[in-house]
Amino acid sequence: MNTSQKHWLAAGLVGVGFALLYWHVAAKLVFDWYNDDNYSHGFLIIPIALYLAWERRERLRAATATSSAFGLVVVVGSIAVLVAGILGSELFLTRISILGTLVGTLLFLFGWRYLRILAFPLAFLLLMIPIPSIIFNQIAFPLQLLASRFGEAAMGAADVPVLREGNVLILANTTLEVAEACSGIRSLVSLLTLAIVFGYFSDRRMWVRTLVAVSSIPVAVITNGIRVAGTGIAAHRFGPAAAEGFFHEFSGWLVFLAAFALMLGIQQAISRLAPEAAAPAPVGAAA
Repeated sequence: MNTSQKHWLAAGLVGVGFALLYWHVAAKLVFDWYNDDNYSHGFLIIPIALYLAWERRERLRAATATSSAFGLVVVVGSIAVLVAGILGSELFLTRISILGTLVGTLLFLFGWRYLRILAFPLAFLLLMIPIPSIIFNQIAFPLQLLASRFGEAAMGAADVPVLREGNVLILANTTLEVAEACSGIRSLVSLLTLAIVFGYFSDRRMWVRTLVAVSSIPVAVITNGIRVAGTGIAAHRFGPAAAEGFFHEFSGWLVFLAAFALMLGIQQAISRLAPEAAAPAPVGAAA
């Protein structure tokens, strides 16, 4: 058995141990993806990350595996984080330790070169982990207030009488509450994930990929504010039913598509203003 086969055999054994260690954490994570609409995109993260890793297969084959003892330190530290998360009933710690253990295992078995090659797929896995509640609430509530203020201003500009009290919009015929689900954080997380994937495949330049990903944040906030304003105007013109049920859900999908179209427009504008340089022609091509 050569060195490469020994490395992969060790990786297989470690994989079995990894599954036994984290099965309960993974089961709760999948449960949250299924039941929490804010993180339903989590089902797509692992397949996309696996594709990104498969895309690097030639670079991995060309790289030389050199074990690093520091990886063992990372694994031990990640398991300590897992234990702390279990004892403290902190789901985020147990979940983030999954990535730490993956990184440490890769480093211990294959070395720094493999880790550098797989850095982006591993970092992409962060998107599958729900934000801790204490941070989530610190983001969601300001977004609720921002969306309600945007809605108040837009409805006022459309000559719709409205009174805002916090995140509650009081109209002549109904009252609208910009709840947590309408704060825009759901579309923000999903659009950010989509922007990272889209930016990765649309341009090779890191600064363009970063700009496309960052642009998804104001795009999500603005389009959600437009949705709130549109819902208020529709409720004023056509009655409270326009702000409930199918119409409300359909407007969410419509606004998300509009947000993606706007993000696509931003990427196209960047490509036109700063075209990507053509790849150099191979030696002898001119001949």
